[in-house]
Amino acid sequence: MGAALSRAVKSGAVAAVVAGGVYRALRARPRPHWQRTNHVGRTVDLYAGPAAVLGTAAGAAVLPLPARTRCAAALAVLAAGGCGAYDDLAGADDPRRGFRAHLGALRGGEVTSGAVKLLGIGAAGLAAGALLKERPVDRVLAAVVIAGTAHLVNLTDVRPAAAAATVLALGVPGLPGGLAAAPVGAVAALAADDLGERTMLGDTGAHALGAGLGVAIVAGRGRAGLAAHAAGLVAAAVHGDRISRRIARTPADR
Repeated sequence: MGAALSRAVKSGAVAAVVAGGVYRALRARPRPHWQRTNHVGRTVDLYAGPAAVLGTAAGAAVLPLPARTRCAAALAVLAAGGCGAYDDLAGADDPRRGFRAHLGALRGGEVTSGAVKLLGIGAAGLAAGALLKERPVDRVLAAVVIAGTAHLVNLTDVRPAAAAATVLALGVPGLPGGLAAAPVGAVAALAADDLGERTMLGDTGAHALGAGLGVAIVAGRGRAGLAAHAAGLVAAAVHGDRISRRIARTPADR
């Protein structure tokens, strides 16, 4: 337990240092398209998102785990963050919310940023699951858990530091396993500015942090555990989709 905790501390520290450094570097050179108006009319930036992505990826990379596990974590985090960034930038003015709206547009021949995010994170989850698990059914369950956890964290990003609190609540109990330390360390370095309404994670950071947690869950669970997590995440996604259709809100409006 002592060695495992030591590895987790190292991973979390690396994630925090990288996330904090990237965040400060981005704030030093502001870019208008990375700024949003939050729920109280205050201008905030989205720099916590890219910082969370790179911090989480770096924290996972330093863990002494099998190469396939570290590759799965990097793939899931970077892909989820990239898809989230595309939605943050290209979908900022799209009023459509929820899976049903974006899939309906896709059936009509329109590829929305939300559809790109949905399909891209799902594909990345499946690829990461293939690296982590051997049997096809376990790979599918892993994909649901990774993509579902990314979506769950994003669903909570409706008020300052709400997503950060979700990551900490989900990740801290899993710290001895190692992989959860990366998203926990990254978000810990950004939580104060998020709470202070100077920045926000946006889709970029929320999805990346959730994907990192999803990989940690998958790596430490057998089929029964994966199935239980997948069922809970699907239920949460269905409920969240209903709420999203009722509340018209930009992705960055909190």
